[in-house]
Parts: sequence; C-alpha cells; structure tokens
Amino acid sequence: MSRSAETRPSVVVLGGGYGGYKVAKLLDDVADVTLVDPTDAFVHNVASWRALVEPEWLDRIFLPYRRLLVNGRFLRDRAVAVDGRHVTLASGRTIEPDYLVLATGSAYPFPAKTDRPETEAAKAELRAAHEVLARAERVLLVGAGPAGLELAGEIKSAFPGKHVTLADVAPDILPGPFDQELRVELRRQLAELGVELKLGSPLRELPDAPPATAAPIAIATEAGEKLTADVWFRCFGVSPRTDYLRGALAEATDGQGHVRVDPFLRVLGQERVFAIGDIADADRKMAAYAGRQGELLAANLRAEITGEGEAVAYERQAPVILVPLGPEGGAGQLPGQGLIGAEATAQIKGRAMLVEMTAAHFDAPESAVA
Repeated sequence: MSRSAETRPSVVVLGGGYGGYKVAKLLDDVADVTLVDPTDAFVHNVASWRALVEPEWLDRIFLPYRRLLVNGRFLRDRAVAVDGRHVTLASGRTIEPDYLVLATGSAYPFPAKTDRPETEAAKAELRAAHEVLARAERVLLVGAGPAGLELAGEIKSAFPGKHVTLADVAPDILPGPFDQELRVELRRQLAELGVELKLGSPLRELPDAPPATAAPIAIATEAGEKLTADVWFRCFGVSPRTDYLRGALAEATDGQGHVRVDPFLRVLGQERVFAIGDIADADRKMAAYAGRQGELLAANLRAEITGEGEAVAYERQAPVILVPLGPEGGAGQLPGQGLIGAEATAQIKGRAMLVEMTAAHFDAPESAVA
C-alpha cells in the first residue's frame, strides 16, 4: 500500500545506528521519514577492529546516510532536548513528528566507536591508531568481553609477532549468559595465538597515556603483577546516549540511563514514542539485537500506518554471540546449535564481518539532506 506525501504520517528517527537506520529504511515507502544523526555516515562498528589492523577496510565500513532513503530525508543534526512531543535539535530547529523513535545508541571507547562526526576525520584517526599499533611491540588490552577478545584476535592474526596482554578484573573471559564451553574454546584459541591473559585482579590504576597512542605503559594489578606495553586499548565502558531526554521521557529511564519500554518497544507512559537498541532496556546491548528491534518496530508501525496486520511484541532473544579471533578463528553460541567453532564463525562473520549484508541497505540514489 502506497501513500502520497500529503497523507503519510511523519516518523522521526533519532540516531542512525543498527536499529535506527533499519526503522528509517523499512518505513521509507509508507511514512514521511526523517533520520537525524550528527555524523554523515553510518559506521559498521562490527568491523571496526578489522579496519584498525587492516586500514583498507575503512572505505567499506563508512556508509553515507544520503544513500539510505529514497523518499525520506537525512538531517545531519543532534537532539538536545526531547520531551515526547517536541524534538529540539542543536541547530535550533524543532520537530513535532507523529511518531518518534529514540535510537541514539551508546558511547564506547575509540577505536571500537569514533565520536568524529566527519567521515574523513574519523578515517584519519583510525589510520593514525593503526600506525601506532603497527609500530608497537607490546600491546595491553583492558577488558576481556567480546570487544577485547576480538581485538586480541585481530592483532595476533595481523601481527603474529606482537606480545598481546588481555587484562580483566573478572576471573574469566566473556561475561554474560553464555555456556562455559564457549569460554573454554575461546581461551584455548587465545593460548594458541599467544595472547597472555591476566584475569581475576583489578588494575591499581589505568595507564596515564590516552588509549591508542604511543607511550610507555607500566602498571600493576592489585595482585602485584606488572603489565608493560607500548600502547593500550580500553575495551570496556558502554554508556547510553540519553542525556537529551526531558520531562516524562527522562523519568522513564532507569538508574543506568536506559529507557524503559513495554513489550512493543514503546516508552513507558507514551503512546507514539519508542526506544530501541542500546538505549532501551528491552535486551542485551548487541548490534544484532538492535537490528532485530528495528525490524520489529518498523513492521509494527507499518501495520498501524497502513491498517494491515497487528503489532507483535518483542521477545528477549536467547543468548547468541559470535566472537571472531581474526578472519579464520573464533567461536560462538547460537540458539539450538550451542557451541560453534572456528570454521563456522569465520564463515558466518569472521571473514567478511557482515559488511556486504549491511552495505546492501545503503543502495538508494542520493536522497534529500535537510
């Protein structure tokens, strides 16, 4: 069912991450869509570590928003105050959409994510970090979650001779609701790669030098173990981007800044305001889950707009993860399959890092930029 521009309801999507861009794309033919983001391109962060060790990947992971929509528009701006009805942007512009989708995601330390709004500046920053890494002999990674594990694997695959230390206060790698056999398999592969694990004791302090910069690193754990390196990377510290929420929307957040939503991803207390991805409390914070929420929300809004179909509740996803350790290594856990090994992990994710599948959504002629 198609609608003219005059009869289409307006949908504003704040944030063009894995959930936001999907909502905008999937509603482009039935709604007057405006996607708002402060950067000029979507960054396929799933492949950020690969681009760090192999800079030729950079041109593949930055996807211009102007290639996303056919009928809608991309507005390069940033929300500074949103109360549920009015959206005030940094430019001073105010929008009052029929439907509002909050999808502003989370901040995470560079280079997993970059806060540079210009694509070329972000690429230059990543290339500079690559040069620092390439010259380093010893590398310290702090945080043994998925990001730290993947970065360790990428570094050892690209630079086998480098000494890589992975440190975490937790007694084991990969926190979360995953089977222990997955951790055992990942630790086995890390040992084969020569990654040194320092687990179970907090650091007395983080290095004074900024991450991703060349500097002599010398710190210690509370257990007294000395850690030295020529560069370090911070692989922990997700924080939701919800500081722009005001009034009832701010009251709908929990103690960590996440927006509380109902089973249909609607912000509690709101009728036409929704939250998805890293800022919502709907599920764990993973790109795949954000994308799934975006798809479901788009389908529900389409049903409401067209009058065809009924809304479907979002169900918290079963534990699922794929942790590549370089292009050919890694392991994962999939629903109904349990542990999968290096070959399957490489085939599904590690070799291509889901780049082509993501880029396929940014296939439109250059769309309107407001």
